[in-house]
Amino acid sequence: MADYDYDVLVIGAGPGGYVAAIRAAQLGLKTACAEGRETLGGTCLNVGCIPSKALLHGSEKFDEAKNGTFATYGIKTGEVTLDLDVMLAQKADSVKGLTGGIEFLFKKNKVTWLKGYASFEDAHTVTVNGEKVTAKNVVIATGSSVTPLPGVTVDNDAGVIVDSTGALSLKKVPDHLVVIGGGVIGLELGSVWRRLGAKVTVVEFLDQLLPGMDGDVRKEAAKIFKKQGMELKLGTKVTGVAVNGSKATLTVEPAKGGDAATIEADCVLVAIGRRPNVDGLGLDKIGLELNARGQIETDHDFATRIDGVWAVGDVIPGPMLAHKAEDEGIAVAENIAGLTGIVNHDVIPGVVYTMPEFAGVGLTEEAAKEKGEIKVSKFPMLANSRAKTNHEPDGFVKVIADAKTDRVLGVWAIASVAGTMIAEAALAMEFGATSEDIAYTCHAHPTHSEALKEAAMGVTGKPIHI
Repeated sequence: MADYDYDVLVIGAGPGGYVAAIRAAQLGLKTACAEGRETLGGTCLNVGCIPSKALLHGSEKFDEAKNGTFATYGIKTGEVTLDLDVMLAQKADSVKGLTGGIEFLFKKNKVTWLKGYASFEDAHTVTVNGEKVTAKNVVIATGSSVTPLPGVTVDNDAGVIVDSTGALSLKKVPDHLVVIGGGVIGLELGSVWRRLGAKVTVVEFLDQLLPGMDGDVRKEAAKIFKKQGMELKLGTKVTGVAVNGSKATLTVEPAKGGDAATIEADCVLVAIGRRPNVDGLGLDKIGLELNARGQIETDHDFATRIDGVWAVGDVIPGPMLAHKAEDEGIAVAENIAGLTGIVNHDVIPGVVYTMPEFAGVGLTEEAAKEKGEIKVSKFPMLANSRAKTNHEPDGFVKVIADAKTDRVLGVWAIASVAGTMIAEAALAMEFGATSEDIAYTCHAHPTHSEALKEAAMGVTGKPIHI
């Protein structure tokens, strides 16, 4: 048998890669992880999920103090002002703590960090920083990066046309921020800067926000964001962006055709999606082709068609979500070690961390209807006692169940804590629960989660509190 430097070499230290490396090491495999960034954690920890949540939370606190519920509770404040430098510093502090935490976990689990970007020489050999390294198994976990808008050049340092990375570190609050793309990233970052004082306009090519989410959720999202003061230009395409000094002019026109118009902005955030990171990997050297969407195809076990080469996370099909990548990272390590690693791709929750939060797991009502007869029940947060006392009336919980078996097919929620609430729905679906199972499970009172119980009660019977 060939003598390899490592049993497992993981390319990329994002949520898929670092988790795969740690799990492989825990299972007794000699493991290395190649990462060219100066810190571990990939996009998610460095310029994605974690810093955006730090800004979302901070901006919510600011908004509450300046324009929100403080006065309602009898909390009197003087003039509330923003120190953006401090807000950005606490974001950086959160990131530093968590990326450093992964470095500690690598040391604890004896994972070798190969500092540099890896490129294949053959299926068992990669070059990292000019050095050749061999491994019995190679896991590609290189993640994704921002999809560019043709003809539009992003310059995060200049701060006029930015991507999600630049939008996390603007040096001042823009007077007018235009977000191109009405998906998760655009709405989260748009809501941060709106709360901090910017006028925000969202331009979305489709006629609804949040592609991929349930139809009711998408309709409600438009109402909520409009009410919060965001201007929405739906069914609109951007045909060009011109920069003049510190200003940008966008040319837009109706997606279905029509007269062009212009929008002036201080800052433009391009958030039209992400694409797999495959450039520079040398996949041609191992004969690994991509699918039509530029992704690496794998089988059920996350093995590619090249023996000994595996892939997880954003570079393979499925939702580009950190938690999906993490689960795949654990599964691939277990499969390499000869165990059984499985990810149930039908039960992967998705969350938009705005205020309120939007969350869903399983099928949308539209997709469920295509598969057969269903029963649907919605319960408004307005009728939930905890939401009411917290002055959080927006949203609802929706349960979609199979009409014959009562098995839960999908759950969708809009609530201040929808992202946390959806975990219960995911667990229920993982166990094959019926709506009756949820309805007859005792939920603590008063909690937001009671809205899920009441929605479930409504599938086969009747909710109590409406």
